[in-house]
Amino acid sequence: MKRAKLHGVPKPRNPVARSPLLGKGGPHGKSRGALRREANVELQRLRRDPKTYEDA
Repeated sequence: MKRAKLHGVPKPRNPVARSPLLGKGGPHGKSRGALRREANVELQRLRRDPKTYEDA
């Protein structure tokens, strides 16, 4: 049976010096391609049946 290594208490990390990779977070959204496709689909829908969208 192996012995457990005796390590000292680790130093607390500096909360001010954070990794720049952590700054990439935030709310997710649709990509530009998805937004462009959605606009094209809406345009085709409007061209097919314009009376449905007159009041909207």
